[in-house]
Amino acid sequence: MDDATPPDRPESGADPTLQPVPTQAPVRPGAGRSLRYAALFGLAALLGTSLFMGGYLAAGGTGSCAAPSEAFAAFCEAYDKLHAQYVDQLDDNRLVEGALEGLFQYGVADPDSGYMNAEEYQNSLGDLSGTFSGIGAELAVENTENPDDREACAVLSDTCLLVVVAPIHGSPAEAAGVQSGDVVQAVDGESVNGSTITDQVTKVRGPEGTDVTITIQRGDEVFDLTITRAEIVVVEVESELLANQVGYIALHRFSVNAADQFSEQLGDLLADGADQIVFDLRDNGGGYISAAQQVASEFVAEGLLFSQESAGDEVIDWEATDGGQATDPAIEVVVLINVRSASASEIVAAALEETDRATLIGEPTFGKNTVQIWDELANGGGVRITISRWFTPSHNSVAPDGVQPDIVVSVPEGTPADEDPVLDRALAYLATVDQEAAWQPAIAARPAQMGLRVVGWAPETGLWAAWGAC
Repeated sequence: MDDATPPDRPESGADPTLQPVPTQAPVRPGAGRSLRYAALFGLAALLGTSLFMGGYLAAGGTGSCAAPSEAFAAFCEAYDKLHAQYVDQLDDNRLVEGALEGLFQYGVADPDSGYMNAEEYQNSLGDLSGTFSGIGAELAVENTENPDDREACAVLSDTCLLVVVAPIHGSPAEAAGVQSGDVVQAVDGESVNGSTITDQVTKVRGPEGTDVTITIQRGDEVFDLTITRAEIVVVEVESELLANQVGYIALHRFSVNAADQFSEQLGDLLADGADQIVFDLRDNGGGYISAAQQVASEFVAEGLLFSQESAGDEVIDWEATDGGQATDPAIEVVVLINVRSASASEIVAAALEETDRATLIGEPTFGKNTVQIWDELANGGGVRITISRWFTPSHNSVAPDGVQPDIVVSVPEGTPADEDPVLDRALAYLATVDQEAAWQPAIAARPAQMGLRVVGWAPETGLWAAWGAC
């Protein structure tokens, strides 16, 4: 799936701190050796500041539609005729929903602009805020017939189970005794079968202080747990010091809290002696554009990171900020990418590659270079509108081919979940760099030109609905 402006921010027109995001947050099937995580559901969301809407429908009888321009006269005429002549009772709320969806689907030739209903929009806001109200359990879909084929489990059933990956530390779910491996059979007395994991994540979430009852199967035992919802702070970053002083750090989303979490854990790795970094951006569908600037600045000391170009030849240059902890060229950096690395992830990957701060390993990225502004409507839904495009430091566009890896590594279909050939290749590459440093101790850093340095789908980018947090 842009930088979200806070809900209470004064209106100021098109805000440059908007993040380019795909409309769904994708998740890599088979996390392999990468640290296990669960991506939150919802669209990668962004709260904007200004909205032009071409017209509105006022509830009531005939003659109630005000056309904002002559072109909308036929629209208002059709609305009035429906109310005057249709045989059954009409629901203006449904008419509005259909009109808004059609406005973007058929009237705007841009898959990244669109309409979200109230539920989708509110879930989106919660996801990128870095917090949500729920019980704090990471969920996944498990295919008991073919564990490696999660794509066959778009709908929950007796063989496609809703399973607890883990309760979030300190959450109400943990306090209630929810355990990894628990199978969720029902929510508030209603079976999960026939629904999707997204449906159930939405159902388990709810206002802070309210209760939800989940039916758990644990072995041969089936029982109910009533849990009081609370505010959950999302962990966007996971890290680990691997062998040979290699620091591994995965960033799952560029949310409100992501840059601070990333900075803290990167600092911890360096303090523990890491002198090489594997930065995992696989399956990161984007987030705040300002978070992308902060994260890239941890590795790039100065200069242009990316530029944003809007209508009217307006150009905003995003420069590296001071204080980066890993800007020393002696710290070798590898960035892992795949087709579900999108938007803000592509900003960071391209910036590090073109400034010679990182070697990219994996697959070409998603290929999205547009920036959207998001705004709430009177019905509680929201719209996303493309307002600009962004370009790499060398003014390359990542659309439509994505950021190209320096070293191409794909994950073969059927690769076991506990294997990660992309991470394996990254570690092998870093070991080679270590040998080069040992052979040429007088060289403080690898020459910028060494290695294979080349730069260069619809919003539905993959099995994003295989994981969730509620």
